[in-house]
Amino acid sequence: MYYVVMKDRDIRDNLATEQYLMNNVKFDEPLVLFYIEKPCIIVGRNQNTIEEINSDYIKDNNITVTRRISGGGAVYQDLGNLCFSFVVDSDDKNFGDFKSFTQPIIDALHQMGATTAEVSGRNDLLVDGKKFSGNAMYSRNNKTFSHGTLSLDVDLDVLTKALHVSKDKIASKGIKSIRSRVTNLRPYLAPEYQDLTTEQFRDRLLLELFHADNLDEIKDHEYVVTDADQKEIDKIKEQYYYNWDWVYGKSPAFTAKQRKHFDMGTVDVRYNIENGKIEHVEIYGDFFGMKDVNDIKEKLLNLKYDREEILNVLNQFNLDDYFKGIPNDQLSKLFTP
Repeated sequence: MYYVVMKDRDIRDNLATEQYLMNNVKFDEPLVLFYIEKPCIIVGRNQNTIEEINSDYIKDNNITVTRRISGGGAVYQDLGNLCFSFVVDSDDKNFGDFKSFTQPIIDALHQMGATTAEVSGRNDLLVDGKKFSGNAMYSRNNKTFSHGTLSLDVDLDVLTKALHVSKDKIASKGIKSIRSRVTNLRPYLAPEYQDLTTEQFRDRLLLELFHADNLDEIKDHEYVVTDADQKEIDKIKEQYYYNWDWVYGKSPAFTAKQRKHFDMGTVDVRYNIENGKIEHVEIYGDFFGMKDVNDIKEKLLNLKYDREEILNVLNQFNLDDYFKGIPNDQLSKLFTP
């Protein structure tokens, strides 16, 4: 087995590296990758990004959002989480068999004291019945990777806020995440591992996977990304993980609506979104205004369903002419994701 330890802390760069290594570098043995990220949300290939995230919260807290090429549900990660990925030759029989990929991780965690860790259901890892890992799989060109999260010490309060969106705001055909009881691994590890940093936790797992006593013993098994590799990885980053059309535009068609009653009347904003863009917009309510809201609707058509782009349009108008007596900041919240 070979391994790669990624130094970058941006999920987009790490997913691009994973994708590149799977498709472009030939290994004669399985490959395992480990990576750690700054706060981010990664939605599954078939999900509606807007439906999965709390847009206001992620903007205010500088949380990166991207989409991966594998299926499954949305996950939140921060520097207290460790990601792992196994890359192997493809076999139709093992696609979807998450246990065959995750069992080595479970065995390693047992050695570190988390003896109740287990594979559960389709693609989750549990400890004492609580979820600490979600996993997803992707196959192409006779290669398969299975990657997953390991919550060592994730800020669970941020997780619940970042992945929360009002159920009556969005309606789509995207595959929705199933929220489960989640926990961190740290309390379940043996005392000698209780104070490990995420990096130390990663290194300990590596040693367990390779049955080694120190990292020097396994240096010959490490693959280091070359400058030539990095040039190709950068292309993948721009094509996929930094690309608005990939992250948001690939979402299934959906409708979005927000309604609020003010002292000066009720405003109800509804959108139909296709390929991440506003295909239709309606503005209902019993508000008063000197001017016709169709002026605003026309400017919003074919716009990206994106907070900044919508605000740029709204700022072109004196909104008090259309919604008399209603505060601009409150109107902006109604019109934006």
